[in-house]
Amino acid sequence: MSKENYEVVIGLEVHAELSTKTKIFCSCPTEFGGTPNTHCCPVCMAMPGTLPVLNERVVEYAVKAGLATNCNISRNSKNDRKNYFYPDLPKAYQISQYDMPLCEKGYVEIEDKEGNIKKIRLNRIHIEEDAGKLNHDEFGRGSLVDLNRAGVPLIEIVSEPDIRSSKEAEDYLRKLKSILEYIEVSDCKMQEGSLRADVNVSIRKKGQAEYGTRTEMKNMNSFRSIVRGIEYEIERQIDVIENGGKVEQETLRWDDVSGRTFSMRDKEDAQDYRYFPDPDLVAIRLSEEYIENIKNNLPELPESRKQRYLKEYKLTEKEANILTGSKYLSDLFEGATNICNNPKAVANWIMSDIAKVLNEKEMEPEEIPFTKEHLAELIQLIEKNTINGTIGKKVLNELFENPHSPSKIIEEKGWIQISDEGAIKEVVLKVICANPQSVSDYKGGKEKALGFLVGQAMKETKGKANPQMLNQMFKDELSK
Repeated sequence: MSKENYEVVIGLEVHAELSTKTKIFCSCPTEFGGTPNTHCCPVCMAMPGTLPVLNERVVEYAVKAGLATNCNISRNSKNDRKNYFYPDLPKAYQISQYDMPLCEKGYVEIEDKEGNIKKIRLNRIHIEEDAGKLNHDEFGRGSLVDLNRAGVPLIEIVSEPDIRSSKEAEDYLRKLKSILEYIEVSDCKMQEGSLRADVNVSIRKKGQAEYGTRTEMKNMNSFRSIVRGIEYEIERQIDVIENGGKVEQETLRWDDVSGRTFSMRDKEDAQDYRYFPDPDLVAIRLSEEYIENIKNNLPELPESRKQRYLKEYKLTEKEANILTGSKYLSDLFEGATNICNNPKAVANWIMSDIAKVLNEKEMEPEEIPFTKEHLAELIQLIEKNTINGTIGKKVLNELFENPHSPSKIIEEKGWIQISDEGAIKEVVLKVICANPQSVSDYKGGKEKALGFLVGQAMKETKGKANPQMLNQMFKDELSK
């Protein structure tokens, strides 16, 4: 039986580190990196006699995320202890939320494969603390615990099993990432673990009502890995069933190098964690005024910014979708446009040449090393005919490697465009003399021959000649 006879069912549990300055239950800093075990104190190290105190900003950011994803905000909530042992979990339990989360029953909209709007329902958004990190010795001689990350505040965003393909999973995650970036509650740097997902996958025969047995891939932190992991797990589960086996409910580890999943342990259910209310923390009570104030101060969200781009900048639907899909790209677009006042040129550079480099280097938009000022200056240099588009692409590549003023780059590299008529005419005459066959072809009506001659002239000037002047001068000379 082929893959077409099965339906995949996917649910995602997304963990986003919140951009607060201090941890969820103490005043230790949350910034990424640092010497191991220097961003921790007796509270986040779980020393006897220490007591947690809830960071109010964590609640505010969670409510913002809930409102931005159409959730109901709970007026009464609490913290619970989730009991399990792991070497980098100092207390041997995690403070999380169980039956009274801060946010419930929201949704995020994506497009399905037919282009229709599809709502991915959210079961809940709750707050919790992060665990520490184990640094494993590559020679297998042991592991060291770094507690800098222990107690960093998280929101966990749990979707319903509404996702039906790896493409939908990626679209949902990108939309969710975009929303969190726009409301500025998380930097969502996947390469630093600020945004990661547990991916639940099951399959069932088409037309079957009940869900199949699900497996969970833990802590995946790149779109590419998530898509590959889902595709692999779909094929693996189909093979198990087709060969008369039974899919086991288990937690898996995705190995990006081998492109396979490996079993870690049996999948726990809620009862395995023995949840109970944390006796050291008071209940969370939110007033209507508190929630309304956060709601009224939400920043512009991706969808409303998209509509503004369509109206204000006259962008196409595709352009607006791509640019607003990433807050960083959107801010880069708006910032550069405000400087050079050429939205179409800025959009074209971002969507073509910049997107190409990001794809080749496997970089996320937030890793772009140059500024809106650099991009605007590059566009202005082309508008002024200081450089041409070909040189502009070389300048862009240089900006990715060594970001500084494009004007200084072209000065350092000697890339200023040749627009002197005498110098260009000299090159044109030289090319005409060297290519009599192409000259004959052009005069015989073969327009493509002109392109060849212009190309030879650009090669002669190392791409620095003004292409418009070249074209016109060739036409003038060949019409004599």
